[in-house]
Amino acid sequence: MLDFSSLLLAAGLSGTCLSITMFAIWLTTPRARFVLTVGCGMLVLVAHVVLFWRYTKDASPWLCQVVLALLTLGFLVLCLSAMQYLVIRNYRRAILPTLAAMAACAAVTYLGFDGIGFLITYAAVTVLLAAIGTMFWMKGDHDRRILLVVSFLSGVCGVSFALCGLVLLARGQWMLGAAPDNWAEQLNSVVAVACMTGLGALTLSLHHLQAQIELKAETMTDPLTGLMNRRALTSLYGDRSFGPFMAIAMFDLDHFKRTNDVFGHPVGDKVLCRFAAVIRKYGKAGVDAFRLGGEEFVLVMSRITPEKAHDLASRIGVAFGTEIVPTDNGPLRSTVSGGMGFGVADGRTLDEVMADADAALYAAKRAGRNRVLIGAETGQPGAGPALRSA
Repeated sequence: MLDFSSLLLAAGLSGTCLSITMFAIWLTTPRARFVLTVGCGMLVLVAHVVLFWRYTKDASPWLCQVVLALLTLGFLVLCLSAMQYLVIRNYRRAILPTLAAMAACAAVTYLGFDGIGFLITYAAVTVLLAAIGTMFWMKGDHDRRILLVVSFLSGVCGVSFALCGLVLLARGQWMLGAAPDNWAEQLNSVVAVACMTGLGALTLSLHHLQAQIELKAETMTDPLTGLMNRRALTSLYGDRSFGPFMAIAMFDLDHFKRTNDVFGHPVGDKVLCRFAAVIRKYGKAGVDAFRLGGEEFVLVMSRITPEKAHDLASRIGVAFGTEIVPTDNGPLRSTVSGGMGFGVADGRTLDEVMADADAALYAAKRAGRNRVLIGAETGQPGAGPALRSA
């Protein structure tokens, strides 16, 4: 059976290998900052293990404070890496209480109550691990299987640290004068090695998952405007049945070719981005915006009445008409034409509704541009190519 020193050696080697792996991954993909943070956290824990082994040989009070501080700091960094991955920005909620716990631990340890210092540290680490598990349980929206395993391992590791604290508490060991050595500490060493190794492997899986998500987002996003593209439109709505509370508005910037010819393509790109910004300004839940290519845009609206859908599209057209793009040839105002198609009670396909909206769009252009019209085949009362205009 392995002795305590062998368990610490295994923990140190495991943490070192994981840190090196994380740093190597980060060097190849610098955008994966959470991987770098995990590597730093693991490295801090390796330093804790090395110094804790030294502390078992020479129980110096100053060394005790450093050992406990490194243990808490290492798990704090791992907690911050979880917040990075899950895009939880309020880091102070984790940092400030942890720093307070570290300060309290340092104070009581300096006064000779190293047992209480260990208790405070184990409590802080347990809370941090519980926070990691809870965040992945509650906030993760990607591959739930991986995230649930992360939650489970964090929970198991947290329980092992909690047991270490409970044993000290039950024995009333407020002043140790040496490293604690009991069944809970040995169990914690085994569990910590297993869980940290597992969490390291899962970090690789999370990195791969994040890379897939980013790649998919890039293929679904128009690089100029940041809106979703035609591929995203087909992916999200290609198999949907458009009911009576769904609508599509197609927009086409008026005289855009002339804008490019007279003012140049860089100005044309600014006009496209300005229209995309207007769409975002009027966006809300149930409204998705897409750039199909060139100067063509699509707005898909769900859970909305035809009247409100037309009003929203019309307000977008009016707002864009007030936008001014500065150019070397003076200020530039542009307008947009739009056409709308609607779902029906029996349901319609994406292509059917878009064809209706496209026909209304061309009717708007023939009618003089700078307006939003409703298609004739929508089933709306009185619908026709010149029903309403912006």
